[in-house]
Amino acid sequence: MLNIVIADGRREQAVIAAMRERAASANQTIETAVRAIMQSVKEEGFPAVERYTRQFDHRDPFEISRETLDKAYDRCPKELISALEHAAANIRAYNEKLLPKSEVWTSPDGGKVGRIVRGLTRVGIYVPGGTAAYPSSVLMNAIPAKVAGVEEIIMVTPPTDNLNDAVLAAAKIAGVDRVIAVGGAQAVAALTYGAGFIPKVDKLVGPGNAYVAAAKRLAYGSLDIDMVAGPSEVLVVADETANPKFVAADLLSQAEHDKLASAVLLTTSQALAQAVDAEMIRQTGYLERSEIMEASVRDFGCAIVCRELWEAVSLANEIAPEHLELVVKDPQFVLPDIKNAGAVFLGSWSPEPLGDYLAGPNHVLPTSGTARFFSPLSVTSFIKTMSIIEYGQAALEPVKDEIITLAESEKLTAHANSIKVRFE
Repeated sequence: MLNIVIADGRREQAVIAAMRERAASANQTIETAVRAIMQSVKEEGFPAVERYTRQFDHRDPFEISRETLDKAYDRCPKELISALEHAAANIRAYNEKLLPKSEVWTSPDGGKVGRIVRGLTRVGIYVPGGTAAYPSSVLMNAIPAKVAGVEEIIMVTPPTDNLNDAVLAAAKIAGVDRVIAVGGAQAVAALTYGAGFIPKVDKLVGPGNAYVAAAKRLAYGSLDIDMVAGPSEVLVVADETANPKFVAADLLSQAEHDKLASAVLLTTSQALAQAVDAEMIRQTGYLERSEIMEASVRDFGCAIVCRELWEAVSLANEIAPEHLELVVKDPQFVLPDIKNAGAVFLGSWSPEPLGDYLAGPNHVLPTSGTARFFSPLSVTSFIKTMSIIEYGQAALEPVKDEIITLAESEKLTAHANSIKVRFE
């Protein structure tokens, strides 16, 4: 099941190239179709949203009432509500620790400088419908925005016949302000430009299909987005001390997402790689979604056997995975050498699903190598800062000549004059 590659400087590079290739952006046909939808909504407003919703979802868009959310919450099993509430508390506590504060201080010149931190005014959250209904994603997207002080959170989800109770319950728990049953590229367009009762937002976050991803790319600039996510991925760095049963289970936990998902093991032990392979075959035999897992592992999964641990770490940094597990004897010793990853899981008892659901850090993570320059979604994704400058005459006078010199060096005489007139 698991292709075992002995690192030789060439074979492992082919694996990395295949991981990146699978995340190619939406094809031209999709982008052309989405561009037309976006333009129609921009020009026509809500009638275009209504028309596309009827065409693709065979329903009219509508707002979901607070009473409907309450009833969905009440219908959910108590153990599910308890788990969602626990996860919400951890996500909230984690983001409260990360929230930057407004502050002002005295500069070396004696003036006052600083910044004001503000939450965005309005944020949209896209939540897929159908089989891809994930209440955990509602919590992960909405709660950091709430902690940031966002004034209004608008959640959109396709208008299916049977809206998912757990998703609606999660919206209630997370404190979403409005939930609107509208999906697809037309939902993204409505939130970008505003359409009827659907307001335009400052930022749009949340996963979606290729059409939603293409729409988010096109919307960027008119609003901010979280990221355009590619297929899910996990990379496990393991030495001979790792439990093959645990490693196999963690690799499969990502492979079940999608046939394009990537599950890769980097190890210093060929014996471990073979044992993990045997475990993956055994566990796949009793798990659901086995067809998806088998395709994912066959096409985009492998074990790379490295000569030394440092070689595995170097490859991990080059891959820059969404999820990185360090299942080694001393993960804390290795951690300082990790430069690029969306989330890092340390040791045998910190499996990736812990981060997906309950620990508190976000599961909205950079994929396809973008962890080299992108960060996980968090409270800081939903704030903006404004600089503060306050100089009195006594602070400005000693530096006036330097400002004038700099302005005149750039031939901006009106800038220089703005300083000069104050001391004439």
